[in-house]
Amino acid sequence: MNARVDPQVLTRLSNRHLDALEEETIFILREVAAAFERPALLFSGGKDSLVMLRCAEKAFGTGRIPFPLLMIDTGHNFPEVTAFRDQRAQELGAELIVRHVEDSMARGTVRLGRPDEPRNPHQAVTLLEAIEELRFDALIGGARRDEEKARAKERIFSHRDGFGQWQPKAQRPELWTLFNTRLHPGEHFRVFPISNWTELDVWQYIAREHVALPALYYAHPREVVERRGLLVPVTPLTPLKPGEQAVTRTVRFRTVGDITCTCPVESAAASAAEIVIETLAAEVSERGATRMDDKTSDASMEKRKKEGYF
Repeated sequence: MNARVDPQVLTRLSNRHLDALEEETIFILREVAAAFERPALLFSGGKDSLVMLRCAEKAFGTGRIPFPLLMIDTGHNFPEVTAFRDQRAQELGAELIVRHVEDSMARGTVRLGRPDEPRNPHQAVTLLEAIEELRFDALIGGARRDEEKARAKERIFSHRDGFGQWQPKAQRPELWTLFNTRLHPGEHFRVFPISNWTELDVWQYIAREHVALPALYYAHPREVVERRGLLVPVTPLTPLKPGEQAVTRTVRFRTVGDITCTCPVESAAASAAEIVIETLAAEVSERGATRMDDKTSDASMEKRKKEGYF
């Protein structure tokens, strides 16, 4: 991911399309607020949800966002990200609701095969429990079509059945900006306002709007070990295996998820402008380059989405 930063490239790179993307996102957020009784915004503290939050500020005004922020905490999140999540919610005066996978484990609705099993796939259970408990009828997420092929098939207003499952062959047509938001009892929608954005668009917007992010997104030294072509961070949750040796590299995270399944990339980019340059040269999507949970099979994301995942 190391790319030489050429200031001339930034001066030639147009940001004019960002206004159209921002306008579309604001329109969708307002549409959700108008069409649903109990919407919520899925807020992880990651870059995509922070971009959505900035658009929500513009749509409704600071301190006036008309829906709560919902976080499904696996207990394996990076502490820097959860701390930033809490700080940002407090700054906005937004209601932050956190539900824990560990509570689902205590209830017996989530059962791990082994103590060190990644909890990321089990978020769907806790999420569906939160939807039932709090009676949400729409959840706003930061998924984008360029991330992964299963998400490329996703509608902006993506219908979920009474079991919280995604049926890709039963999605409703979307003509221009006409969205069918009709629901039967027990059903809900997942809404993706930045679905048409790319990773490059997100970073250009972050640079233009000076969106604050957790420090993990920028270059920093970290102990890692190489496994299956990925740089796995060495942590208490992802310790070294016998025969492995840790090395310290300058890295950054392109996406931030669970510690157990998210890997950084080698990079010296210390600002949003430098990351824009790197992203222009990137040949692998952010999930393809950094997520161990997407490498279990070609259909791993689609399978999880059908089970109720984001």
